[in-house]
Amino acid sequence: MNKATKARSEWTGFQESRPYGPKYDLRTDFVMVYGISKDLPQRIEGWKKAGYTIHLMTGISWGEYQDYLYGRFDGRNHWDEAQTDRKGNHLLHGKDVPYMVPTISFAEYLASHIKRAIDCGAEAIHLEEPEFWAASGYSDAFKREWLNYYGEDWIPPHSSPDAQYRASKLKAAMYYRALDRLCSQMKEYSLVTYGRTVRFYVPTHSLINYTQWRIISPEALLVSMPGCDGFIAQIWTGTARTPNVYKGLRRERTFETAYLEYGIMQELTRGTGREMWFLHDPIEDNPGYSWSDYRKNYRSTVVASLLHPEVKRYEVCPWPRRVFEGSYPKENGQGKETIPGDYATVLLTVMNVLRDMHHHEEEVEGDAYTSGIGLCLSNSAMYQRGDVVPEEDRQGDAFKYDGTTTTEGLTSGQQEVLDWSAFYGLALPLVKSGIPLRPVQLDNIMTFPGYIEGYRVLLLSYEFMKPEHPGIHQAVGQWVREGGVLIYVGDGSDPFHSVREWWNRKEGHRTYERPEEHLFESLGLSRNPEDGEHTVGSGAVLIHRVNPAVLSRSSAGAEQIRDTVRRALEIRGEAGDYKESSLLQIKRGPYLITHVLDESETAKPVFLQGLFLDLFEADLPVRQSALLKPGEDSLLYDLNHSVQEHRVPGILVSSSRIRDELTEKTRLSFVSESPQDTVVSTRIRVAGEPRSVKAGGAAAEFRYDPVSGTVLLRYSGVPKGINIIVEW
Repeated sequence: MNKATKARSEWTGFQESRPYGPKYDLRTDFVMVYGISKDLPQRIEGWKKAGYTIHLMTGISWGEYQDYLYGRFDGRNHWDEAQTDRKGNHLLHGKDVPYMVPTISFAEYLASHIKRAIDCGAEAIHLEEPEFWAASGYSDAFKREWLNYYGEDWIPPHSSPDAQYRASKLKAAMYYRALDRLCSQMKEYSLVTYGRTVRFYVPTHSLINYTQWRIISPEALLVSMPGCDGFIAQIWTGTARTPNVYKGLRRERTFETAYLEYGIMQELTRGTGREMWFLHDPIEDNPGYSWSDYRKNYRSTVVASLLHPEVKRYEVCPWPRRVFEGSYPKENGQGKETIPGDYATVLLTVMNVLRDMHHHEEEVEGDAYTSGIGLCLSNSAMYQRGDVVPEEDRQGDAFKYDGTTTTEGLTSGQQEVLDWSAFYGLALPLVKSGIPLRPVQLDNIMTFPGYIEGYRVLLLSYEFMKPEHPGIHQAVGQWVREGGVLIYVGDGSDPFHSVREWWNRKEGHRTYERPEEHLFESLGLSRNPEDGEHTVGSGAVLIHRVNPAVLSRSSAGAEQIRDTVRRALEIRGEAGDYKESSLLQIKRGPYLITHVLDESETAKPVFLQGLFLDLFEADLPVRQSALLKPGEDSLLYDLNHSVQEHRVPGILVSSSRIRDELTEKTRLSFVSESPQDTVVSTRIRVAGEPRSVKAGGAAAEFRYDPVSGTVLLRYSGVPKGINIIVEW
């Protein structure tokens, strides 16, 4: 399973469907040329001339594939392979762009186009967003696949929990098959034809987002796909601002949701040696927000990602052209405006800081937080997201839900299902209290020996997911006996307990009404132990007979989760390790990354003291303190980070890519690369106040700060690079 990868300097990249343009040339390590249109060779050549390593990205579930749909590819119309809901409507990503059922025929069509990208020299292929909507499953192609997979006639997915669960498992398996087939086939093509290896990656939303949006994807299955070299975690404002409920209040919680999303995504590569890029987007697919809204949410997603230091690669922007050339509503609602110049500079600063992040490890300062707390999540959570809701709450037909779809007219029960309150009822009370909760991919317990060894407390519920193998319970049982504490929350009310799965097959020696019964029996308890504490070996199980969605409705529910985690650590003899905090913060080298939490009775501003550069401001100001209000984020450069580097001349931070840096006794020179028509800010530590600064041979603007011994340079950006000389 461990997949060793050759170290590559592809730390940052972006995707773009347009030909090369100097205004959105971000000077990253690689570019993902998007789409397989006829002008693909010309687009690849344009970006290659700009010095980029070339990757190809295209959608595996949707795209401009009209030649396939209308029979121009093989003489047969393929609209019967479009995902279809129970009313017969196609699920569309755009005009004539349906979400596809990933048949063998469709995979062969994609292969014919991917070969062209390999022929043009693409070094890596990204097949993005393998997505099957839970509301679908009614097309002729899917009915054929059902017959082949299950050996029986198709059953309408909405007809029962069992039918929905089985349809969803098939959907995940089909996209796994398509990806595995394409990866293996195209790798062989590249080796046989050109004698070189091409890499394959899967850019995908998080399991958390797909579950809430009611989409099925392979996710954890991809860990077992030999041809897969890694992933892009497609997390941005559009996914993270999806509303959820905490203490009875439904609203956007971009930071907390993004923090959990990035957390579950890193589990796809943990222990595998595969590569993972975390994505950020300065705007989002919805063009209806102002720049100030985009800016606030962008900060939250960046900070949330940086709080996961195991990942050090980043997709810094999808579609930079729409960021640097697009127009969005003004604050007053009167017309639109392009990106403010200062915000463009800030974005470029962050993008170049992200490229530097791999040089720095997390610096742990004491035990500031309660570590080793995990919340289990399984692929099967996606399989329970179709039409089926409790009979008394049933109302209306299925609909595609992406977090922004209107839900007017839904019952409270249906809204709770869409909000996925059962998951957030367990997760948010801990994250909101400054406990760095880690989502744990339950499926990986069977794949990686010792996968949960580093955890002290695990939270688990089968009210919104199911265990896909009984061996999971054996591994969890061993972990508990060796000292772990399991918190199980559930009342057995989920209708999906009745699906035909391993725990209730009539032909088995034992059958269970609910999978939790097998779990408890594996722990040496009765099938239905009482609510409360139960000692198991050196560990314990704490049981709460309540649906976790109920805990999302009130402050008391949130407090119950925190009290239970506190009690779990007491059982382990580690009561002093339970610490709540008003912020989440880490240091990665000189970078201090902070989010101040809100929505708690103890929420208060946080005062940071030191000597910093504020990286979320265009002019990289020197600050001796920073005051952060609840809900705010900051990214600071600590000027006192290294005693050895203190007062040694050199570039600290820049909103450009730096090359050919040369420090001499009385001068510093370098080349600065950045998009055209942007203003670059570069902060340099110098030995004394500069007497001359030149950019491209002309005098450049600079401001010296004697307190920090640094100078700020400001000059116009050029993709090919501008030569900068600082003399003192």
